Amino acid sequence: MSQFRTPKPARRPEHSSGPKPITSLQNDKIKAVRALDMRKTRRDTGLFVAEGASVLISARDAGWSPQTLLYEPSGAQSDLIRGLVKNALGAGADVLEVTPAVLAKVASKDNPQAVLGVFAQRWANVPAVGDLAADQLWLALEEVRDPGNLGTIIRTVDAVGAAGIILIGNCCDPYARECIRATMGSIFAVPLVRMTQDEFALWQKDWPGDTAGLHLKGAEDFRTAQMKEPVLVVMGSEGPGLSERLTSLCTRRLKIPMAGRLDSLNLAVATALTLYQLRGSRLSL
Repeated sequence: MSQFRTPKPARRPEHSSGPKPITSLQNDKIKAVRALDMRKTRRDTGLFVAEGASVLISARDAGWSPQTLLYEPSGAQSDLIRGLVKNALGAGADVLEVTPAVLAKVASKDNPQAVLGVFAQRWANVPAVGDLAADQLWLALEEVRDPGNLGTIIRTVDAVGAAGIILIGNCCDPYARECIRATMGSIFAVPLVRMTQDEFALWQKDWPGDTAGLHLKGAEDFRTAQMKEPVLVVMGSEGPGLSERLTSLCTRRLKIPMAGRLDSLNLAVATALTLYQLRGSRLSL
């Protein structure tokens, strides 16, 4: 498993003895949280926002601590939120007790939550090919553009127990709020690696097992292909699919059979079908 590494995060707040009440929409800390909706701000600060008690519990259970926690004390999940507040204070986070009006400014417009956390992003090192376990599966995504798709794929990778995801080229931001929401907390469990196409091609040439790409011109039924492990699954972007260069790196070209008029599936759906086909025998109720 790759070791997580972080960018240069903002300086962690000093330990606080209790929550700080905030009622002003013009508070600098509130403005800083709102600014994380912009990709440039997330890139520059190395921070991101995650919303909801269940998502923040997933973060806590995975060993992540927020740098800042905002909550509205009259929320329906007050018992869970109190536990998160206690945990955040113990970890030295800046805990802000806000009014409903302030929370409405920083929370998602769709299904806003009563608690949210600001976390430091984590990016994993490139997996060392010589250290791969025989039964590992890594997923590589080339220039995926839809954050909802990416979030769903991260959740699926977590569900099947795959080792992690490699994002190749100009992908959408996995730490965008829409993507975080779609992961349902799996963002805190799945290692993410960033690589250029050149870096990926250089690294992939030493991959000891099969590199399997889904392709419209694939000759193998994805349900019956027997793979040499460890397996590297490569998926192309929505619309264009795999580039010619990455297609040329694949030792197997797979296809999902279809009976309808369309010749392709949604990227997240196709990825889920493929991962469950390859990992299903290792999963049990």
